[in-house]
Amino acid sequence: MGLKGFAEGGVASIVAGCSTHPLDLIKVRMQLQGEPAAVQSLRPALAFQTAAASHAVHMPPPPARVGPVSVGLRIIQHDGAAGLFSGVSATVLRQTLYSTTRMGLYEILKNKWTDSETNSLPLPRKIAAGLIAGGVGAAVGNPADVAMVRMQADGRLPLEQRRNYKSVVDAISQMSKKEGIASLWRGSSLTVNRAMVVTASQLASYDQFKEMILEKNLMRDGLGTHVTASFAAGFVAAVASNPVDVVKTRVMNMKVEAGKAAPYSGAVDCAVKMIKAEGPMALYKGFIPTISRQGPFTVVLFVTLEQVRKLLKDF
Repeated sequence: MGLKGFAEGGVASIVAGCSTHPLDLIKVRMQLQGEPAAVQSLRPALAFQTAAASHAVHMPPPPARVGPVSVGLRIIQHDGAAGLFSGVSATVLRQTLYSTTRMGLYEILKNKWTDSETNSLPLPRKIAAGLIAGGVGAAVGNPADVAMVRMQADGRLPLEQRRNYKSVVDAISQMSKKEGIASLWRGSSLTVNRAMVVTASQLASYDQFKEMILEKNLMRDGLGTHVTASFAAGFVAAVASNPVDVVKTRVMNMKVEAGKAAPYSGAVDCAVKMIKAEGPMALYKGFIPTISRQGPFTVVLFVTLEQVRKLLKDF
């Protein structure tokens, strides 16, 4: 049963991750809006505008923040439709390492802690199982997570500043050589914290919503129940995890130059600087694409998982 849980969770996670990758890419680009690096990349254009309008009374307005549709269209204009799948190889590796581990471990803990007499698992135990499973999975998958964030963020930089990783293997290799092995676990505390929050809220709430629907005879155990419970779980996970996700994205994407202090000393420093510069709602940057991705991702994840379980029930 143990290994089967890992296999089922892994297949479902890879399918869900690949199918919602463009939404994840848009989310990352939106989370980086307003960061100094984005302003830096616009300086040549702004300098030209300022020089051309040197006799004008008003300075050119700062670049406006754009919504998910505009971000998506801009990616397609600059990099073609294939640009929406930038970093997808890292997504596959991340889901293989992180999600396979968390889904399999959650099933093991859930089975171990389920009351044999009542065949039920209280919500606090589900949450505890999710916290543990998410933390372990994130620690295993962090290198792929860093690579994925960087590959997704690369397209927003000027050509001369891009890292131009060829694949997730190339990204991990270059990071190891140029920044040391420790760079592969940059932001790992954030990744672990986010994964604990996501896994606990996503997996525990899915099981809880599904049980409630079936116990109250609102629907039968079928596709309708799986979609309803999984979408509700996706919303809960998005609300709980977005602030940690924004900070994680920025810490992982920061450029650390030799002899210079890092832009952020850690997660708390990043959050404080972001709130001071951009206001507290900056922690919910990219929330629309987050819920737009987390909803479909969670639906695809659990619907696929339920189907894979049916296929493998005799094994």
